[in-house]
Amino acid sequence: MSTSKTLNGSCLCGAVSYCVSQAPSQFYFCHCEQCQKVTGSSFAANLIAPVDSIFWQTGEELLTHFDHPSRAFSKTFCSLCGSGVPHVNKSKTSLVIPAGSLDERPTIEPSANLFIKESPEWLPKGLSASKFNAYPDNLNEN
Repeated sequence: MSTSKTLNGSCLCGAVSYCVSQAPSQFYFCHCEQCQKVTGSSFAANLIAPVDSIFWQTGEELLTHFDHPSRAFSKTFCSLCGSGVPHVNKSKTSLVIPAGSLDERPTIEPSANLFIKESPEWLPKGLSASKFNAYPDNLNEN
């Protein structure tokens, strides 16, 4: 495995770590309602790579996997901290890598926003709200 092409990632608690040996071919933000539910946010940021490019360095035994029973939707996460980590999609055609699980900058930039019509109505206002470099001491709690 060539280290020049790998991307490394991990969960929040650090118990699960992985590397992806082939560069992702796609990077997108998905605003569909199921991605909102699975992330607890307004969209999921996912990279797509070949199925066989994942190597679990630590914590593979801590992975929990969920396949939605009636939709083509899956999620894998650390059973200790709940962080999303890469998973093979339900059709077994792609490795889906949650961008937030990467420990380094991805090799490609986001190229699409999917299911934008399902995006929550509060997202534009949230994106234009006040910005801080850290959690402010006096955040207005209105």
